[in-house]
Amino acid sequence: QVQLIETGGGSVQAGDSLNVSCAASGGTFTKYTMGWFRRAPGKEREFVATIVLTSASTVYADSVKGRFTISRDSGAPNTVLLQMRHLKPEDTALYYCAASTYYFSPEVLANAAPRVSSYNYWGQGTQVTVSS
Repeated sequence: QVQLIETGGGSVQAGDSLNVSCAASGGTFTKYTMGWFRRAPGKEREFVATIVLTSASTVYADSVKGRFTISRDSGAPNTVLLQMRHLKPEDTALYYCAASTYYFSPEVLANAAPRVSSYNYWGQGTQVTVSS
């Protein structure tokens, strides 16, 4: 059974950096696409970033582009990292890890990555709180 476990959330000040990670187990993830979504209080779940593990292709939401970096942990192949810099209060949310067993070609990745329906496994989430 596939499980995604997020770690690394916490409370920081605006402008600080924070890293969250997602460790996957119960399957072979080398061909997966893994991503991060978040849900702020009273808002819908929104896309943050995704990475195709075979090609390292990435897609980012405009709101985090240039501040967040998604990558595969070279020391742990089944772990994906989200490095968050220059955090803002509006980044406060429950951050969810997601994994997809579907193949997204480069032509469709940008459209498919932000869709919740593109992912078939989800973690429980880790809280990130940014104070002003």
